[in-house]
Amino acid sequence: MARRTRFVQVVVSLLSALALSCGGEGKQTSATGSTSGAGTGSSTGSTTGGASTGSGGGASGGASTGTSGGSSSGSASGTTCSFAECSTSGMGSTVECDVWNDECPEGQKCMPWANDGGTWWNATKCTPIDPSPRKPGEACTVVGSATSGVDDCEEGSMCWYVDGETLEGICVGFCDGSFESSTCAEPNTQCVISQSGVVNLCLPSCNPLVQDCPKETECQPHSLGGFLCYVDASLDGGAFGDPCEYLNACDPGLACLNPEYVPGCQAGGCCSPYCELDAEYTTIPAPTPKCPDPTMACLAWFEVGEAPAGLEKVGVCGVAL
Repeated sequence: MARRTRFVQVVVSLLSALALSCGGEGKQTSATGSTSGAGTGSSTGSTTGGASTGSGGGASGGASTGTSGGSSSGSASGTTCSFAECSTSGMGSTVECDVWNDECPEGQKCMPWANDGGTWWNATKCTPIDPSPRKPGEACTVVGSATSGVDDCEEGSMCWYVDGETLEGICVGFCDGSFESSTCAEPNTQCVISQSGVVNLCLPSCNPLVQDCPKETECQPHSLGGFLCYVDASLDGGAFGDPCEYLNACDPGLACLNPEYVPGCQAGGCCSPYCELDAEYTTIPAPTPKCPDPTMACLAWFEVGEAPAGLEKVGVCGVAL
């Protein structure tokens, strides 16, 4: 009889989860770590992201730093938190305008930016709206760097998933509502808040078994229990067994798990593939052809009955502890 196994995630670092790259170094990423589920390990690097805790396995931490990322709506903030999730709440003190209630002069929009020239948004300012602004979902371009606060997206959105070399990305809309009570009007998106509330975005939901994310992004866990699209920060690594410091440091289709779940892993986390559970949504006892090592099983990502609609069959290859 198939044994039901809860993949209990152990977060390696609450401040590290998604790799985010900005400027001219690599690709920007956004990310969020997830919680209960398969054990995972990751941290912040060259894209944005954050660690998390909750339901659903995931890498510890977020994505690498750069110009995109996100955390769950409502409770996220703190100057040292990763993009995906923060420990305190409230807007920062270096805001010149409110991204939740844009009152910039006509022809301008309120935008997050890095007032120190760095790779993390730490302030807001009013910037000119492009004469031919792009809508959410359309290709966009930033001026200077991903954190300059200047792009060609329409009011209420910003250029995300930015390539550090071409400075091109995709427009993503801001969340509606307020820091305390945020929503997303766009279907199949979740509000992600970070940088003391300076950044809030409606990021697309996804299925890791399908990897139905935009080009050069990947589907990885979110702290709210589902999965969101983040920039692929795997670069030359990210294959099965490769060490991973960030949630999005593995190739699309693989998760960053805590070392005890991946045979031979000597790092803080290693990459392992997602897998599809059987019809009863139960753990498939090892060995299974769905996993690359005979000591591994396809472990349920969510507790029985806790998976969001459409994600009931999501599993990940790991050693059944």
